[in-house]
Amino acid sequence: MRIAILGAHLVGKTTLAEKLQESFPNYELYPEPYFEMQEMGFVFSEIPTSDDYMAQLDYSLKQILRSNKNAIFDRCLIDLLAYALAVDDSVNFQSVFNKIQDAINKIDVFVLVPIEDRDRISCPNSQLPELRNEVNNMIVELINDFDLEVIQVKGNVSDRLNQIQKRILRLEF
Repeated sequence: MRIAILGAHLVGKTTLAEKLQESFPNYELYPEPYFEMQEMGFVFSEIPTSDDYMAQLDYSLKQILRSNKNAIFDRCLIDLLAYALAVDDSVNFQSVFNKIQDAINKIDVFVLVPIEDRDRISCPNSQLPELRNEVNNMIVELINDFDLEVIQVKGNVSDRLNQIQKRILRLEF
């Protein structure tokens, strides 16, 4: 089963992905494309651009296509597209939609980690809180545009993990 964790920055995706991988040790964890690309020498803009996000989207696409059937993705195509659209409304949505549709169909479970009403992780001004809120809303729109079924989690890490595990156990039977 391929599981993708979606959400804006500073919502707890990475922590959740790591805990999920601990629960399913036979699953491979694919880190956020930004970190893998940075490690390989890719230089991102100081202020993120749509080109930065589209490069990450392309990398995420490759991660999905090369993954085995037991995979957890910390960030994926949907939230990267949301970031690209949030910073540049001239991004050709239809072109990207067609490009990523097949890869999206390879994901079995989408997990949305939204910004909660009582925010669990503060977002200082240096971390672009307006962008974070816009991306959070954009992800919800894209979920509808791609007609995705998602597990929307809330609560602390343990609560979120339990919500995912219960749903996955139901899917496996």
